[in-house]
Amino acid sequence: MSNTTDKAAPEGQDQDLDAAGSQLSTVPTEDAPYLPSLGVIGWARWFWRQLTSMRVALLLLLLLSLGAIPGSLIPQTGIDETKVAAFRKSHETLAPVYDKLGLFHVYSSVWFSAIYILLFVSLIGCIVPRTWQFVGQLRGRPPGAPKRLTRLPAYTTWRTGAEPEQVREAALALLKKRRFRAHLSGDAVAAEKGYLREVGNLAFHIALIVMLIAFAWGQLFKSEGNKLVVEGDGFSNTLTQYDDFKSGSLFTQDDLDPFSFRLKNFKGTYEASGPNRGTPRTYEADLTYSVGADGKDEKTTVKVNEPLEIGDSKVYLVSHGYAPVITVRDGRGEVVFQDAVPLLPLDGNVTSTGAIKVMDGYRDAKGKWDQLGFQAFFLPSYVKGNELASQFPALLNPVLNLEAYHGSLGVNAGLPQSVYQLNKEKLKGFKDSKGEQLRENLKPGETMKLPNGAGTVTFEKEIKEWAGFQVARQPASGWALAGSLAAIFGLAASLFIQRRRVWVRATTGADGVTVVEMAGLGRSESAKVPEELGDLAGILYEQAPGAPDGTGAEPDGVSDSDAAAAEGAEN
Repeated sequence: MSNTTDKAAPEGQDQDLDAAGSQLSTVPTEDAPYLPSLGVIGWARWFWRQLTSMRVALLLLLLLSLGAIPGSLIPQTGIDETKVAAFRKSHETLAPVYDKLGLFHVYSSVWFSAIYILLFVSLIGCIVPRTWQFVGQLRGRPPGAPKRLTRLPAYTTWRTGAEPEQVREAALALLKKRRFRAHLSGDAVAAEKGYLREVGNLAFHIALIVMLIAFAWGQLFKSEGNKLVVEGDGFSNTLTQYDDFKSGSLFTQDDLDPFSFRLKNFKGTYEASGPNRGTPRTYEADLTYSVGADGKDEKTTVKVNEPLEIGDSKVYLVSHGYAPVITVRDGRGEVVFQDAVPLLPLDGNVTSTGAIKVMDGYRDAKGKWDQLGFQAFFLPSYVKGNELASQFPALLNPVLNLEAYHGSLGVNAGLPQSVYQLNKEKLKGFKDSKGEQLRENLKPGETMKLPNGAGTVTFEKEIKEWAGFQVARQPASGWALAGSLAAIFGLAASLFIQRRRVWVRATTGADGVTVVEMAGLGRSESAKVPEELGDLAGILYEQAPGAPDGTGAEPDGVSDSDAAAAEGAEN
């Protein structure tokens, strides 16, 4: 086989090289705008070409990523209005600036929406023409062989005694067997392979559009609410039942899935020894749930990261704590309060705190209407000498510490207040025999007496547990996941699959011996094209060996022609 490199070919002699390297990708050609006629239409065309170019799409994608940074660093009104209020209070100068820039609601701000919409339009404007162009390429055939194959980056040739028709038929069968799209074109066989590169490229961009739509849809129609449920209590999926609730701007109450559930039992186990002592091993909530108004009761167990799925809603188990059962009697011994009081954990050992409020029905020793408040501090595993924290999260030695107050709880002032906190502004503390604030440690079954016959508080032996649930509704999340996977596979295909063309020409030489020429061209410079061409040439040489007179040579190498010719063929 002889290697040929022609560096001195006259300019314009091989103009058909452009046709040979054309349409190796679906990147649209960018012609300069027709400057003499720039008007409204001309500027609109120029703006559209810039907007739908890949560099602008990448720039918008970068801006979208940068715009999301303040949304993760600055408190957002749609996520936690309490933190936003605290930020405003502590940053009186900076807060007005953030308000004008829309940094407290980044994802619904005008500038973020503008970037989002422009990116969406840019991707569509880029994909549609490339898709039609690629469909046209699939319906067409690979272009015919250039007149001078020697100017292609990968080239080999030899002489054989086989007839040209036999060589072309063998080449056509070989290329089709290697999954090339091949056909006879004059005195040569034209073949092309690697269309999945463009499929992957288009799939990547389409997947980005799917992801943008899915994320936008999810933000507009999402909902997320939290509910604390004590063992034996239930929950119905209505807005009034939630402890806190936030949703997208287009969400309506009708979008809530109709269901209800009851917490029958909560079970938590912990490591009893070793370096991980106290670490939770299992958190399980046994539920009885029903779907719709007349749904049949069904049983299930919700675990961490194993939610209950009902319609588009998922019920997650997110927290756990204890709810001691408290009984409060007035001076006449009548029960004025009896309920399980959920307390909020402060640490990993479920050291908990909360408030007990007796707002109605209480009379003091003189028969006067009053209100009672108790600051509660609960230790599931109390160790004498350490009254500040529990030593283990399980109920090994539970102790309830109570501080007793009376007066106005402030619930009639019209201002919202937490059920877990005690407003002591208008409360007076009960005093013990030493004149100090009344405070006692109670074990299950023990009772604290209030001074002067004001009543009693009993820590019942029954200690219930509560579970915190999050009901999340994230529509189009499946589409977002599918788009993400498609984008990954599409990007991998566009990076690792190379689109390339191969031509095999077989003609009769001046001396009557068949001359076989093989050449290859890829979209970009790669060692794969010469290697693949050498492999194909070796197989074809076995079917059409060198001429018996010794003028033929075994194809042992493939030449790399000058880079200028290759670059001209690709561009």
